Amino acid sequence: MLVAQNIHKNYGELAVLKGISLNIQTHQITSIVGASGAGKSTLLHILGTLDHADQGELYLGQTALHQLSEKQSANFRNQHMGFIFQFHNLLPEFSALENVCLPAFISKKDSQETEKKAKDLLALLGLSSRLHHKPNQLSGGEQQRVAVARALVNSPDMVFADEPSGNLDSKNAEDLHQLFFRLRNDLGQTFVIVTHNVALAQMSDRLIELSDGKILKDSAI
Repeated sequence: MLVAQNIHKNYGELAVLKGISLNIQTHQITSIVGASGAGKSTLLHILGTLDHADQGELYLGQTALHQLSEKQSANFRNQHMGFIFQFHNLLPEFSALENVCLPAFISKKDSQETEKKAKDLLALLGLSSRLHHKPNQLSGGEQQRVAVARALVNSPDMVFADEPSGNLDSKNAEDLHQLFFRLRNDLGQTFVIVTHNVALAQMSDRLIELSDGKILKDSAI
């Protein structure tokens, strides 16, 4: 589904990615691991078009992502990609339901259909009783599940997650990991996850280890 070819990224004199090439398959969970500074988050952000490579090509299906303008990238990202971050990034003034609906509203999708889908997703994630609670009224685990629902509301081809359980206790982290696998099995969802969590990485369908801006190991588990 997602093809990256010879991706390079520098920040000033620092070479962060040094010729990364990989293919991400559909309906799989791919974990990217490596020491701090190995280039994991930089790679994830480039794969998700949140940042741009200095050199290389990136394709999702038949779309050449590296050739899109900023506006085209933003529109494509909204329609085809979902994102989950370590610190949730929920808007504090909006309820759980409103936070989930936002990406679909940005896409100008029908409001009634959007709200129904958002409620269905929140129900799937065990949050039916928390629809109208604001983020500060939710636990850390609940906030992260709202973020997962938000990532899924536009039915993305792929979900990118950057240390999604890094701010959760061990029980909530385990629950979140199990949720990813349930979404892969039940919805056929594709995930690319940057993580320091060894348990999650070892449960994944595929493990990519980065070292010094290069792929050290790429293996099915």
